[in-house]
Amino acid sequence: MPTSTSNFVTKFPFPISQTCILPDQLKSSPVFAYKNSRQIPTQSPVSSSLTSKSNQMNCSAAAAIPMMEEQPDKLELEDSDSGIYSKELEVAVKAVHMASLLCKEVQERLIHRTHDGSEGVHSKHDTSPVTIADWSVQAVVSWILSETFGGENVSIVAEEDVEELSKIGSTDLLNNVVKTVNECLAKAPLFGLEKPSRPLDTDEVLNAIHKCNSVGGETGKFWVLDPVDGTLGFVRGDQYAIALSLIEDGEPVLGVLGCPNYPVKKEWLSYQNGYRRILSRLTSPTMETLAEGCVMYAKRGSGKAWMHTLFQGDKKIIWPNFGRQIKVSSIDNPAMATFCEPVEKANSSHSFTAGLAHSVGMRNQPLRLYSMVKYAAIARGDAEIFMKFARAGYKEKIWDHAAGVVIIEEAGGVVTDAGGRPLDFSKGIYLEGLDRGIIASAGPILHEKILGAVDTSWNCSSL
Repeated sequence: MPTSTSNFVTKFPFPISQTCILPDQLKSSPVFAYKNSRQIPTQSPVSSSLTSKSNQMNCSAAAAIPMMEEQPDKLELEDSDSGIYSKELEVAVKAVHMASLLCKEVQERLIHRTHDGSEGVHSKHDTSPVTIADWSVQAVVSWILSETFGGENVSIVAEEDVEELSKIGSTDLLNNVVKTVNECLAKAPLFGLEKPSRPLDTDEVLNAIHKCNSVGGETGKFWVLDPVDGTLGFVRGDQYAIALSLIEDGEPVLGVLGCPNYPVKKEWLSYQNGYRRILSRLTSPTMETLAEGCVMYAKRGSGKAWMHTLFQGDKKIIWPNFGRQIKVSSIDNPAMATFCEPVEKANSSHSFTAGLAHSVGMRNQPLRLYSMVKYAAIARGDAEIFMKFARAGYKEKIWDHAAGVVIIEEAGGVVTDAGGRPLDFSKGIYLEGLDRGIIASAGPILHEKILGAVDTSWNCSSL
């Protein structure tokens, strides 16, 4: 398991002072008769006024630091407290926001202490990495959902279990998790949530983690959580995400993505994380332009997706307030498009996606990102295409996609398998029956072109 990082890895920059840090509430509207009906739309809902890709920042070291910050759009709310899933959305956004701040603190300690993030990283039975952040986030989100909606009413599918924490010799690890969980939950009132009446003990934390043992299915309502999606990115000081989705009768109806290291301004994507931290240290800590970290979310059927900057400091979050609506890019010409792909080659074929990009005339370099941050990049218009074609034997898990699918689709994009079919979240923890791979696009026109290119190129591939 590689855990090295670039020479630029340093301690996190100082906290960014925020003035507009309060989340927003979607306008209430009933969820459409949506079950088993997701289709590629015939017309793109994307506004033609979106920023052109030609405005992307020159990524040379001499490029000017962007100085202006776009102000969020204030929402005019008609009835913010009504509408199906309104309460679930509010609690999910607050829980992910808390989890994002927890992860930032843990990542800072890991990198500052070891310079490469390796200390405090453990291996699961499948050799994949896990940290105290993974278990702590799972415990925090599980506890919040259970306390808010009643433990008997909450079913959660999540990635982590208590096996490693329960081993002989894991006392220090478990104690660190318990401490991290309680430090996070103590801040719950700042987010309008109840905190525990006393600190949780070891058994209560283990029970909260273990409660996330649902296997999903075709009927009923359950949450899907990936506490730290992209743990390799997390331990390397790079991108990662906290992903939470609500699924009912096999269909995702809410999606929330916390992206603690994702730049608020897209121009900052041109800089490597370490270099961006160095620039941050050379500028005023009050400049919102330099802010990193955001939470994106959407409710099925609303036709809108939203983003707000990560909360910093000790101000209280009041729901609803305001954020910024996000939309996919208006680009439908592959030659002008940027595509995302996973950083790691272990479960995705970079050679096939590179050949596919060349066949449709893409000229831009791929944007390689860890985790579901790729979905965030499409939803916010920072890239136009995400393609993932897994190697033989690899099975996609629902927690790696559910939240991102809702956000992209409500932002105006399209997500299907390579045969053009909606992803099926009704068959347990895996996305069963995928046709070759997964494709997310900024709009239906671009999506159809990519699907056609896949059909043309597939027989020549070795996948």
